[in-house]
Parts: sequence; C-alpha cells; structure tokens
Amino acid sequence: MKKELPQKKTQISHKWTISKYWLRFLIIILLVIGVFFRFVNIDKKIYWGDEVLSSLRISGYTQSEMKKQLGNGRLIGIEDLHKYQYPNSEKNAIDTIKGVIVEDSQILPLYILMTRFWVEYFGNSIAAIRSFSAFISLLTFPCLYWLCQELFESSLVGWIAIGLVAVSPIHIVYAQEARSYSLAIVAILISSAALLRAMRLKTNVNWFIYAAALSIGFYTHLFFTLVAFAQGIYVITIERFRLSKTLISYLLSSLAGFMTFVPWIWIIITNPQPEAVTWANIKQTVFMSAVRWAGIFSRAFIDLGISPNEPGKLKFLLIPFILILLVIIGYSIYFLCRRTSKKVWLFVLTLIASVGLPLLIIDFVFLKRYATSRYTLPSVLGIQLAVAYLFTTKITSISTKAWQKKFWSLVAFMVVMSEVVSCMVHSQPQIWWNQFPDKYQKYPQMAHIINQTKKPLLISDEDNIIPPLQVLSNLIDPKVQFQIVGKNQLPEITNGFSDIFLFLFEPSDFLKAGIEKVYNSKLQQVDDFLWKITKAN
Repeated sequence: MKKELPQKKTQISHKWTISKYWLRFLIIILLVIGVFFRFVNIDKKIYWGDEVLSSLRISGYTQSEMKKQLGNGRLIGIEDLHKYQYPNSEKNAIDTIKGVIVEDSQILPLYILMTRFWVEYFGNSIAAIRSFSAFISLLTFPCLYWLCQELFESSLVGWIAIGLVAVSPIHIVYAQEARSYSLAIVAILISSAALLRAMRLKTNVNWFIYAAALSIGFYTHLFFTLVAFAQGIYVITIERFRLSKTLISYLLSSLAGFMTFVPWIWIIITNPQPEAVTWANIKQTVFMSAVRWAGIFSRAFIDLGISPNEPGKLKFLLIPFILILLVIIGYSIYFLCRRTSKKVWLFVLTLIASVGLPLLIIDFVFLKRYATSRYTLPSVLGIQLAVAYLFTTKITSISTKAWQKKFWSLVAFMVVMSEVVSCMVHSQPQIWWNQFPDKYQKYPQMAHIINQTKKPLLISDEDNIIPPLQVLSNLIDPKVQFQIVGKNQLPEITNGFSDIFLFLFEPSDFLKAGIEKVYNSKLQQVDDFLWKITKAN
C-alpha cells in the first residue's frame, strides 16, 4: 500500500499537468485573438467628440485660441482645422499642460502627455493616435497575471483571467479609443498587485513601488482616488484596525503617493469645470438605472453594440443571455467569498465596490446617470477576477465531480464564445454605443452629402468648431472649404463654389436668419444639422 499511494498521486498529477497545458494553449489562442481585435480596423470608427477633445489637448492649443484664429470668416481648408488636432512646432509639452489646466483640469495630464510624445514619433493619423491606447492595453496582461499571482497564489487563475480579459468586449472598446481608460486599467492592476506584494514582503522597496504606482494612478483618472480609498479600507480591515507595522508602512506610502497629487488637486479647485459632467444631470427612473447597470456588467462578456435606449427587437432577445451572465457574476462572487480566505475575497469586493458603490448610490438615490461603462471599469475588473477564479476552480479542481467539470467547461466556453463574437461584431460598424450614436450617427451621412458635390463650401460659427465641426472634418474630403464666423456675425459669402452648406450642431437662429435675409437666400434642410444654401427666387 505504501508503494501504491505515490504511484496514484503521480498519475493524478500527470493528468493535471496535461489539462493545464492544454488550457494554457487555448488561452494563448485567445490572447492572440484579443491582440488582433485591439488593432484591427482601429481607424474605422468615427473619431467622436471626446477623442477630438483629447486631440485638442494633445496639440497644446486651447479652445479660445482656436476660436480666435479660425472664427474670423476667412476661407480655410481641412489642414487649418486639423492643425488643432495634433502637435506642431508652435506648441510644446508645457503648452499641453497649460491647456489642460485652463480648460480641462478634470482630465488628468499623464495620458495626454504620453500620447503627445507617441504622436510626435508615430504620426498624427487617427490610427496612430488610437494605437497608443491599444498598445497600453497590452500591458493589462502581465499586470493581471501578477495580480492573480499575488492574490490567488495561482498561475492558472492568472492564465484564465488573461483569457477572459483578452477578448472581453469592454476592454476592446476602450483599447480603441483615444482616451485614458486603458492606462487607468493598467494603473489599477499595478497598484493592486504592488499593494499585495508590499503587504506580503513588508520591505521598504515594495512600499516605495506602491507609492509610485499610486502617483501614476492619481494622474491618470480622477476615479482612481476611489480605488486608492478602497485599498486603504482593505488594508485597515486586514490589519484589524490595529496600528501595525504593515498599516504604518501603508499610511506612509499612500501619503507619499497622495502628496504628489496635491498640486493637481489645487489646480482642480482653482480651475473648476462643472460643465464637463452636465450630461450626467439627466433624470432617469429606477428601472432605467437597473437596465443601465445590467448592461454595464454584462458588457464585460457580451456586447453587440446595442444601447438600452435603442429601439429594436434584438435587445429583447439579449435579455435571457444578460440574465444568465448576471447569475454567473453573482454566483462567482458568492463562490469566491465561500471558498477563499478573507485576504482574497475582501480585496475583490473592495475593488468592485470602489467605484461601483458610490455610483450605484448616486444613480438609485438621486436618480442620476453617472454610471457608465468607462467609469465602472474597476468594478468590471473585480468581477472578472471572481469569474476567473470560479472557472479555474470548477474546471480544474481535483475535488470537482466529472459532470460538474463538463458543465462548467461548457459555461466557460459559451462565455468566451460570446466575447469573441462580440469582438467580431464590434470590428465592423463605423459607430458604437460608447460614441453617443444619438449625437454622431448622422455625421457619416452628412459627410457623404457634402462629398458628393464638386466644389463645396461649409459655413459654421465658432461655437460649432469643437467638437462637432472637428468630428465632421475627419469624414469629408480635402476639397471642402470652410468659413467660420464669430458668434452673432455673418459670413461674406463669395462666388466660385458649386454648393454652399450651413452646418450647425449648436443652434444659431441669428446665423440662419441672417443668411436668408442678407443674401436673399433660402435654407433647405438636408439633415439634422446641415442646410443647403440656395438663392431665393
């Protein structure tokens, strides 16, 4: 008997090793697919309002400078507009920081500066600008693996987490957007892993690394402060509210990281931008909030580009799949809390609640709509960690029964397939739900109308330059000429153009009425924000 036991143990270990290698092979395939979808058709989606604002900040110009230089009624070309969308010799990195301070203090400068240097080296095309976010998103994989090693002490959980995140549609969406969300995800993962490592090794070097990671996160996105606060709650709870050596080291490190952010806090206080979040003040019902939150969490695993406000039968067909995903998410959190130590489950719960809980309270108590997929990415990361642990344990654990392994293998396969299908669907359209289709879905149609003409002139005023006119300028041909006038001013319309159009996203009754009266013309509306100017009979 004594000789048979080691033989049996070796046999089980051998089977485990084979299954583990096959699993890693499949995950490598998912990783390749995920990298592919981060870069494929990266310039196909419309370069929408938020991205245009990012480009303005990257250029180093301010909106007031752009309006002053362009809104004088002279004829300009597309290159004159695009001058304010990428770096040039007139502005340097210091001007970039100044522009953020004066006009966008809530948009933290780290991503903007890094993208500026990237664009200076790789070019200013839409593909080049967006590829920085896609490149940064690749750092998610090693950082996620490191976090899983520190949290679960399991390389296999790390591999499965990488597989889930690699083809996760929500990660693909923000990897192809010229905003700071990919960098924020990396900052969250690095700071989380660095914190757990510092708590485990208790060395000054590791606490210094954690402080540096905090500083990076603070200058990446404002909501990182909530993640850092949740990390503090985690450390205090694990240390049982005692002023232990670990807690003292944490407090010193977090204080050091926070002190680097104090200058920018002062900038935000002295340069407030309250209009930046006016979109969130729209009232909504409890049911609308519930639907929005269901969509936020389910988009981590399935996303066919359908927003809750979009009409159509397809969104109703998705309801059973979304409900199943919500059940899996809920069970994975329950399973994590039942099967892991407090050190593990508390960390995942605090990560989920860090941003999710405050936004949940605001949405359901004050009936606002602050919760968006881009703000709740820390919560999504926590959910994906819980699901990765559930799949790993159910599929590979020796104690799991055979039928349970088959069942959970099927569940994992269906989840991964829904992610891959979502990535395939996302790669094709010109506009996606995160780009506010209600605002921008008509822009390609307007551009097509203008491009069909021989020698067009497009008239607008300075209030419509950014983002509307800049968004449209990325879709129209270089042959189009522009004439932009100041507020409450009329253009001097010249001859020599085959067609003259008026573009107004922001209404201007003065401009419309003035053109009709002064130039004896009439306006024929050809789209929501586009009119054709013709001579009156």
